[in-house]
Amino acid sequence: MAQVAVILFWFATVLYVAATVLYFYFFLSKRAAYSWYATFFTGAGFLCHTASVGLRSSAEGGTALNGPNTLILLAWALVFVYFVMEHLVKVKVYGAALVPVSVALMVVSQLLTVKVGAASPLVENWKIGIHVALIVFANAGFFVAGAGAFAYLVQEYQLKRHRTSVLFKRLPSLANIDLLTRRAVAFAFPAYSSGLLLGVFRAIETDPPGWFADPRVMLAGLVWGVFGTYIVLHYTQRASARATAWLALVGVLLVAVLAIVARTVPAGFHVFGL
Repeated sequence: MAQVAVILFWFATVLYVAATVLYFYFFLSKRAAYSWYATFFTGAGFLCHTASVGLRSSAEGGTALNGPNTLILLAWALVFVYFVMEHLVKVKVYGAALVPVSVALMVVSQLLTVKVGAASPLVENWKIGIHVALIVFANAGFFVAGAGAFAYLVQEYQLKRHRTSVLFKRLPSLANIDLLTRRAVAFAFPAYSSGLLLGVFRAIETDPPGWFADPRVMLAGLVWGVFGTYIVLHYTQRASARATAWLALVGVLLVAVLAIVARTVPAGFHVFGL
């Protein structure tokens, strides 16, 4: 079963690479055929990816909370969130940016595998499993929002300076990019809030000493606060789309910092690093 999981993992990676090439051609040419085949290969890769994760978890009696597995799960969630966003916003050009990120995560996960010991804790408790799944989904949504916020700022910069380029011509409108960012955060924030709340309940149950002072917990609270502020400012229209785009980028940067801290800082109870 574990060997089948490995084979499916590499099938998924190859399919994602093929989709990346097709999305690139679609981005340059806008030919619908490239988009259709790119979506098809991404979907096929996603199915192989899902089966690989499930079979590996079944063979190992749980999912190890280590760096490689976290990247694999994040890549899976990123593709899933992308399909949801594409269905809601109906703009396929984002696949040219997000599918390559998933490919990079898959490749990096294999480069890190040789550095990981066998003592990584497993996700065996259902509460921890749901907590991890919600946080992974939320982080994927935040990264989608970050990509949208970056694209918004780039296009706004070019519009203000009356500059044109191939990249500029292929980007969606500012309103469409802002819509993607807002919906990605609207999807991710409730998942992140639920994941944090479940993690707090679990921490209260196990009562590790000083859990609330763990740097990961405090950083997670900061991420929650930044994106909560984004939602309040955006939906009450108390800030411009440009300001909220910068806020989304700050939030994504904090998510990246949290991911690094969670895997490198040995102190605290919430350790599942490399």
